[in-house]
Amino acid sequence: MKNSPSVIFEDNHLLVIRKPAGWLSQGDRTGDQSVVDWAKEYIRKKHNKPGNIFCGLPHRLDRPVSGVMVLAKTSKSLERLNKMFQENEVKKVYYALVEKAPELETDCLTHWLLKDPSENVSKAYVKEKKNSKKSVLNYSVLSIFKGYSLVEVHPQTGRPHQIRVQLAAIGSPILGDKKYGARKLADYEGEIALHAGQISFIHPVKKEKVVFEAPLNYNRFMENYQIVKP
Repeated sequence: MKNSPSVIFEDNHLLVIRKPAGWLSQGDRTGDQSVVDWAKEYIRKKHNKPGNIFCGLPHRLDRPVSGVMVLAKTSKSLERLNKMFQENEVKKVYYALVEKAPELETDCLTHWLLKDPSENVSKAYVKEKKNSKKSVLNYSVLSIFKGYSLVEVHPQTGRPHQIRVQLAAIGSPILGDKKYGARKLADYEGEIALHAGQISFIHPVKKEKVVFEAPLNYNRFMENYQIVKP
């Protein structure tokens, strides 16, 4: 792969990395290298650890999404992080480049998402459906140029493909995200214009608030899609 993950922070309990677009969070049937594979090898080499390496995955980023990810180095930290994610105690900030500006400059979106496992897509409904899950996010438009909008997103829930499907549901699909109706495809495979910029939570062992960032490289984000900021 062109880019590899890089370490943002590490202690005895956590490994926080910047995930490049195109990387799997966890191994799947493709057999492609994943972030977990990379992290285990990183820990093995850096700390000269023989045998099996523990590396827990409390959350995921979709393969075409870049940004900050948190991995657990111990079962204790994984168990506590899992609970925090399940109870929506982890705060995240994303940046998305969308094809069409949302009608409102800032808004709170609420949908009920229903996943189709056979197609690996989710559908958004304005009313609850059987087996659907309530999904909430807040967004703000940061800038508008050349028909595109850079949007900051704060998800309040953590559903599969949530940001992608909710933005598409209001007519603002993420650039490059053909799965959810984007008209313009990325110039190369493996990436959509969605980036996880920040994550914050209470450290699972030290019990203090921690904030980790993978700043958005604005120029690269635009250049990838041949967009020049006015």
